[in-house]
Amino acid sequence: MKQLPLDLSGDPSYRRDDFLPAAANAVALAWVERWPDWPGPALALAGPSGSGKTHLLRVWAERANARVLKPADLSASAFAAVLDAIGEARAVALDDAQAVAGDADRERQLFHLFNWLRERGGWLVMAAVEPPARWPVALPDLASRLRTAQVAAIEAPDDALLAAVLVKLFHDRQVQIGGDVIDYLIRHMDRSLAAARAIVDAADHQGLAQKRPVTVKLLSELFAAGEG
Repeated sequence: MKQLPLDLSGDPSYRRDDFLPAAANAVALAWVERWPDWPGPALALAGPSGSGKTHLLRVWAERANARVLKPADLSASAFAAVLDAIGEARAVALDDAQAVAGDADRERQLFHLFNWLRERGGWLVMAAVEPPARWPVALPDLASRLRTAQVAAIEAPDDALLAAVLVKLFHDRQVQIGGDVIDYLIRHMDRSLAAARAIVDAADHQGLAQKRPVTVKLLSELFAAGEG
């Protein structure tokens, strides 16, 4: 069955209270909550798309008052401004960090950022699909730095976590659903937290538009429309 062409617009909440602990993310969550009692200054959160690594990165950023960056922020022209923005917190959260690999300018700036933070007793947390050792990094000095980062793997969400996320998302919208709805979605949805948010959003909008409760029948119609 094809996945629904759902609208992913809207900013998700990255609060700690909205992060649901589960076996799939237990190790990574433990590392984040252990901060700053780490054996080294760098941590890589590695997991598949939609596994919640960006959420956990943001949880740490809030905890450490870290500056959140994207690879596009790591350029020679912007680097001085980035360092100024980091300020006294000396903490950086780099999302989609794997995208730095293969870009000579960004690789150099990330290497400089590593050194700048280490010299000041700072911290770096990176989120990526793969562990840093698997990134196609061309700069040997950066590759060496990346190998020193602690890696915390996040697995794809299991049925229990997907069910808990779906229940919470529907509850947050005050949408009443039955257990059959959750069972149906787990069997048919893309197995990611992003997909869970999108499906709940689409179901809620469809139910409101048609003045119908969210049921398996309504969801099956949504999926059927997605195939068209």
